[in-house]
Amino acid sequence: MKNNVIYYSVGALLYCPANKKSIADSIASGRFGDKYSLALCLEDTINDNFVTEAEYTLIDSIVRIYNLRQTDSFYLPKIFIRVRNPEQIIRLSYAFGQSLEIITGFIIPKFNSLNADVYLESIAKINQISSHKHYMMPIYESSAMIDLRTRYDQLYLLKEKLAPLEELVLNIRVGGNDLCHLFGFRRHANESIHKIRPVANIFSDIITVYGTDYVVSGPVWEYYAGANWEKGMTKEIADDKLCGFIGKTVIHPNQISVVNHAYQVSEADFHDAKAILHWNKSAAEFVSGSNSKERMNEYKTHTNWAEKIMYLSDVYGIRK
Repeated sequence: MKNNVIYYSVGALLYCPANKKSIADSIASGRFGDKYSLALCLEDTINDNFVTEAEYTLIDSIVRIYNLRQTDSFYLPKIFIRVRNPEQIIRLSYAFGQSLEIITGFIIPKFNSLNADVYLESIAKINQISSHKHYMMPIYESSAMIDLRTRYDQLYLLKEKLAPLEELVLNIRVGGNDLCHLFGFRRHANESIHKIRPVANIFSDIITVYGTDYVVSGPVWEYYAGANWEKGMTKEIADDKLCGFIGKTVIHPNQISVVNHAYQVSEADFHDAKAILHWNKSAAEFVSGSNSKERMNEYKTHTNWAEKIMYLSDVYGIRK
């Protein structure tokens, strides 16, 4: 399990096309609040014929955000670039110049055994030439995840490939919509993706393989208005949490506050986690009633849970 709050701090990751010219002004003006991360996407959100133009716009935006930050005080989110190919990581990093320091990392789409090595080489190279640490977040969403005959082999092979750079893997991410697309599925605002068994089974396998060593983030929720969208999103996040996911990809500013509220730690969980982590190691018993006297706390079996709760309380706060 990750033992640093940085891995739990991505939170609500707001996706935005990289060719959005207003993004620098939106960040500087605080339009999205002060508790979110930002993914500037060069992949699926950009027409194949306009990638070069999108790269130029992205470079201008990053340089402008960096320059504005030198004189103005505003919330600077963790900024990630979702690339199309490994070459973009190197090319963009040089093009950003000094402003590369405000880039937290790169999102790797459709991460699979065929592209893993070259992506990992690019991430390693950027960290060698930069004075700042730059993370990666691979997305598990390719068709290689579908085939039951090879899925386990693929997942464990990719985990082995990530191992040398494990410290730089901020989150493992799952492509809920991409996986649904492969089957021709689409959920409604009152339906959780965890009810779609073929996709939920893939999620379960990813958590099983990676969940003890990495933070795995929840899938995108595509509804941001209309009837019951917020209720549906809250329910799916509850399912995310129960299944081992932390954080969520969002596609509209309306969704940010829903994620932040849903991941706030309850007072009961906070007090129990604190008690577990401060257990008297010389005590005769490693089991005791909870602070509220409603459940049992066990030092040997609840320590990992307690550590996660404390990290989440640092990032999201405590729900009263």
